[in-house]
Amino acid sequence: MTEVLGALDGVKIIDLTQMLAGPYCTMLLADQGAEIVKVEPLDGDHTRIVGPYHADDRLKAFGGYFASVNRNKKSIAIDLKRPEGRDLVKRLCKDADAVVENYRGGVMERLGISYETLQGENPRLVYATIRGFGDRRTGASPYTDWPAYDVVAQAFGGVMAITGPDKDTPLKVGPGIGDLMPATMCAVGLVSAIFRAHKTGKGQFVDVGMVDAILSMCERIVHQHAYTGGVPAPEGNHHPLLCPFGMFPAGDGFITIAAHADTHWPILCRLIGRPELGADPRFATVQDRRAHQDEIIAAISDFTRRHTKRELLKHFGGQVPFAPVNDVSDIFADPHFAVRDMVVRVPHPGVAQQTAVAGVAIKMTETPGRVRHRAPLLGEHTDEYLKSIGCSAAEIARLRAAKIVA
Repeated sequence: MTEVLGALDGVKIIDLTQMLAGPYCTMLLADQGAEIVKVEPLDGDHTRIVGPYHADDRLKAFGGYFASVNRNKKSIAIDLKRPEGRDLVKRLCKDADAVVENYRGGVMERLGISYETLQGENPRLVYATIRGFGDRRTGASPYTDWPAYDVVAQAFGGVMAITGPDKDTPLKVGPGIGDLMPATMCAVGLVSAIFRAHKTGKGQFVDVGMVDAILSMCERIVHQHAYTGGVPAPEGNHHPLLCPFGMFPAGDGFITIAAHADTHWPILCRLIGRPELGADPRFATVQDRRAHQDEIIAAISDFTRRHTKRELLKHFGGQVPFAPVNDVSDIFADPHFAVRDMVVRVPHPGVAQQTAVAGVAIKMTETPGRVRHRAPLLGEHTDEYLKSIGCSAAEIARLRAAKIVA
């Protein structure tokens, strides 16, 4: 049976990224069939040693962090501090569609493998960066040279200021959205620029600032401030404009309900045994319900706290917008994630049984993306790619002996 190739089959991207933002960006493209050549330092992407390691792992080549966001990629290990190593990268980029890096501004210029240098040898090359505050080429922030991580982007971009249990307590969002949101936007930018380059033969520079991406995700605070002059604060577990729209207690955890719409509100009232609330003129409109939020939340909570999450799922599911607050064990057990192939079993070097990573959320009918193979061992494909740029076996042996590649 012929394997169905991904939508990005034939696209080749040189990946000079580490940690989370850059690797997640290229993972999204790899899942859709792009050929991702991950260029690592000789000691590997630093997330290889972060873990967590499986209890049975005797090799410890990499942990779960690296396995999750580097599946579907090839690894080649090169010392970029050596001139010969940088020359190898230049040669790899000559027939590539794109290169992605997330070094601090100026690093690639100092190494002599900047956008201008690489595009000079491959005019259709798309060059993408993910930095904390963007690149000078697209707008020189006063903070351009500052380092940044997820928590910095979350704080600077505005999401922490509207997240928290009460108006006075900002809170970090659980997953690393300060990395994941710019990564996703960079993937969109890359595909857009590659599409144009294939039409025009001309590449371009793609720049995503981590804090910019977070602000873009928090678009609501911009129009709230611009239209009302207000400064949105942490909203707890309910919506600042809609009700009921938020989290409610269950007997064994929590659930969420979003029955703010006129169509769902009376149905919810019937389901909680309070049909009179649906006919009460005090709660007739969206604005009315928001004005009486405390009373409505109390009435719903009085019902939900007397039932388990599973009982509430059967009671509310399909009637009003509803979800249990799932932990990961709930997710592993739920048939939705199984049928949608969102928990994918993969082999792991040094572990006899398969482990699992999150699946591909972008579904396509003709060219489905998927997890095709595990994350690579360090330098697992070095020989393959050096041969592809014309290196002989003797030259590869010399480069390895000189610790230029691994």
